Amino acid sequence: MTNPHRLLVLMLFASLLQPLGVFAAGLIDDTDGMLDMSDYLREKRYGFLPIPVVITEPAIGYGGGLFGLFLHDQDEQQPSNGRLIPPAITAFGGGATQNGTWFVGGGHRHTWNNDSIRYQIALGYADINLDIYSGDIAGFGRSGGVSTRTKGYGGSQKLLFRVADSPFFVGASQFYANMEISADNSAVNRLLQGVLGESSSTSGVGLLMEYDTTDNFFYPRNGLSVTSEYQFYTNFLGGDYRYNTLTLDGKYFQPLGRDFTLVLAGNYQSLSNRDSHLPPMARPYIKLRGISSYRYQGDYVSTVQSQLEWQMTPRWILQGFVGAGSAGKEMDNLYEQTEVAWGGGFRYLIASAFGLHTGIDVAFSDDEQALYFNVGSGL
Repeated sequence: MTNPHRLLVLMLFASLLQPLGVFAAGLIDDTDGMLDMSDYLREKRYGFLPIPVVITEPAIGYGGGLFGLFLHDQDEQQPSNGRLIPPAITAFGGGATQNGTWFVGGGHRHTWNNDSIRYQIALGYADINLDIYSGDIAGFGRSGGVSTRTKGYGGSQKLLFRVADSPFFVGASQFYANMEISADNSAVNRLLQGVLGESSSTSGVGLLMEYDTTDNFFYPRNGLSVTSEYQFYTNFLGGDYRYNTLTLDGKYFQPLGRDFTLVLAGNYQSLSNRDSHLPPMARPYIKLRGISSYRYQGDYVSTVQSQLEWQMTPRWILQGFVGAGSAGKEMDNLYEQTEVAWGGGFRYLIASAFGLHTGIDVAFSDDEQALYFNVGSGL
């Protein structure tokens, strides 16, 4: 049987186009003889964790890519109230799939004043070929999708301030995207161009509230995280559409003895005060491992998930998960029709100094299955 330690090494480095000599030193932890990139990420100015992207997302087909995760200011990382404050994080890369979809992008996250201020920014360009199953344009329907192409650029940023010395944060968010949308079906394409124009912009600002007692940013094992965000999209901010979105997201991590952790997660999204016609990707959708992105959309969307994690060894974690979601035109319609997804995977502690885990999930739903490379829990 293949040694799982060597298998992970191959998965992490096979796709890199750099000499192996670059990684020859500082990758083995002397305490257990296992692969660990903590020293490499600390000591190398340009050291990064390579994250291969193997895409089996049913919505866009098979493909792959590569992202690099850089950790900065590691010397400033200190425990605070039982929580390990992560260093500044930068990630960038790209990927492509068999249906012609491709994307490039990057982001940065930074904290200041002992995690009292949190800031993150993300920028990117994408050319996405995607089947849309619901919308305001004739031809869209749940039973049969319409092939669309969306290409453009965009970015988002969030800024949060801790309230006194409590787990509460308040702040603001901003989003902007410029895109061109077309459809393979000529009749639907003419409707899209007539309603949305050859290109359009979406611009919004939001209010944020967060409660966070989790013990680790990368892979929590204990605590509660709840985020509430209300965003306003208006013409006044330079966009072509008007609508509001509300997103509530929560995750609860409960240790069960020494070796097990139960994770419960929930998400709720709503779309209100909207124009009669919006870009197809503006509407909330069910986001669960094993279900195509944008496959089930609605003005109201809710998902619930549970995940059980088993700490097999100090390095290896096995996890199983199940989730259910529903999308409806009215809030009262939620869970009249429910979509269920389930699966399992593993995580490997790739950088013990930061509690950074990476691994693979295999997920299934009634009509689909997919493979995911994940950093963190995957929820």
